Amino acid sequence: MLRLLSGRQTSKARELIVMAGEGINEDYPVEIHAYLSAFENSIGAVDEMLKTMMSVSRNELLQKLDPLEQAKVDLVSAYTLNSMFWVYLATQGVNPKEHPVKQELERIRVYMNRVKEITDKKNAGKLDRGAASRFVKNALWEPKPKNASKVANKGKSKNKPFSFDVHIF
Repeated sequence: MLRLLSGRQTSKARELIVMAGEGINEDYPVEIHAYLSAFENSIGAVDEMLKTMMSVSRNELLQKLDPLEQAKVDLVSAYTLNSMFWVYLATQGVNPKEHPVKQELERIRVYMNRVKEITDKKNAGKLDRGAASRFVKNALWEPKPKNASKVANKGKSKNKPFSFDVHIF
């Protein structure tokens, strides 16, 4: 990340990082010490991720991925770069909300949502029609055929359409 800043800005950022690492210093308010420490940790994490990404060529990485994953990598890369530019503008005193980078971030976000929708559709469960029809058929009550009721009623009195067995527990 420090490579994106100019020489003067890089030295200022390093000074802040060193001050945060050394403990509380008189050059900045005590209240922001925790924020500077967190900033230092974030810069370290971003630097490590960039080193990891830069260690593999982009073509090599994209050849191993399917088209949907390639789109995700491209979108995340574009969003990250634009976000870093957003932060750069903020450090320069430019309001990034009034800069075209805001529209670019929104455009990328729209495409990210499209990719998410496609991924969700791809991962959605598919209906097995045969299993569903068997499930519904077995779950529904089916009346017995008329022939079966005649056989079951044979030997029983015709005055009693129902017989109940009472069990007392």
